[in-house]
Amino acid sequence: MRIWSLHPKYLDAMGLVALWREALLARQVLAGKTRGYRSHPQLKRFRAEACPIGRINQYLAEVYREAAGRGYHFDKDKVHGRFPAGKMTVTRGQLQYETDHLLKKLKKRDAQKYRELALARTVTPHPLFAAVKGGIEEWEKIR
Repeated sequence: MRIWSLHPKYLDAMGLVALWREALLARQVLAGKTRGYRSHPQLKRFRAEACPIGRINQYLAEVYREAAGRGYHFDKDKVHGRFPAGKMTVTRGQLQYETDHLLKKLKKRDAQKYRELALARTVTPHPLFAAVKGGIEEWEKIR
């Protein structure tokens, strides 16, 4: 499971579809509706929020927005509820780690998306996140 901190605009078609499915699964995990992935490190940052389900729904809404903008037909009814005000934070070190990780994937799968990300002067986080100073997040599994 990878709940990207990067803006979904950087993902190729395969990555965007996978992100939608994985974020939906993450919501099920956070709601206690599945037994798998309960201790997945990607979910620690959502669990630390006052309203984890609201935050993952906010995350999903942005993924939906990106997919709809590309003409994909994701089910809007799967984006639930009201969203809490504000943003979560992500460190710039985490964004760089994820950028490098995604570049490796895109190099194999989508030359155009690879070039777009490789040439980006600054990498934008997912709209749920505000970038702050710092290294790789403690919850990240470094490969």
